Amino acid sequence: MLLSMTGFGSSTRKEEDFQFTVELKSINSKQFDFILKLPSDLKEKENEIRQLIMNELVRGKVECNISMENSGKALSATHFNHDLIISYYRELQSIAQELGTQEELLSVVMKMPDVMESDKLELNERMWQQLQQTVLEACRQLTVSRQQEGAVLEVDFQKRIELILAYLKEIEPFESQRIEQIKNRLGKALGEHAEIPEYDANRLEQEIIFYLEKLDFTEEKVRICKHCDYFLETMRNESQNGKKLTFISQELGREINTLGSKAANAEIQQLVVKMKDELEKIKEQLANIL
Repeated sequence: MLLSMTGFGSSTRKEEDFQFTVELKSINSKQFDFILKLPSDLKEKENEIRQLIMNELVRGKVECNISMENSGKALSATHFNHDLIISYYRELQSIAQELGTQEELLSVVMKMPDVMESDKLELNERMWQQLQQTVLEACRQLTVSRQQEGAVLEVDFQKRIELILAYLKEIEPFESQRIEQIKNRLGKALGEHAEIPEYDANRLEQEIIFYLEKLDFTEEKVRICKHCDYFLETMRNESQNGKKLTFISQELGREINTLGSKAANAEIQQLVVKMKDELEKIKEQLANIL
């Protein structure tokens, strides 16, 4: 089963006095690249959250956004900074007396920085467990999204592998013609050089046979079929198989290239180009497979 590295997942968990929301987005990447946005009160758990998500998602460029809403006063009470307000007021009062002005100082003070402050939220064990469950549920939702896109890619890969095998089958009618064409071309080239001394016909025949054996691509055809079968088998039966499928496609590409270099036939070369084109489309999509 294929898993794409692209996906989205979100989860919200609401308790009596707080609510966590986790949103995850993932795109393809060779490694696990992680971007985390979360409230300052949760900073102490940043490394644990990263490890939790990495264990679930394995690979990809992952963006995680965690938000928290408080519905209970006990969690995060907001109040005036009494000492700071008095300090601001006295300083402004002194300046106002020196300048001989009469201003409504309290309204000015209330606009100064840090006159309002919130108690730092202490993340207790119950809240941490709830946050972990919210993160895991978002990961599960993202995995479902990855599976859905992976299923679409699996159909596409199946179609392209079948096309490669079909083009390979189309080569067969040209193989016998290819041998005769090579023999005729060599004989014609020899006949055009009348100044060549009399030669040993048996030796020439042996050299032609040796030359044709070097151009034989039966082994490459067999390997292409095996690589295609192995690709489909791996795709269907193994999870987290992107790297393995990439390796198989590279080996498949080598055999197709070798077949093309031995072809010595225009029609076969055209079919090889079509096979390469389908393989390139496979390789492009494999960059997004987990």
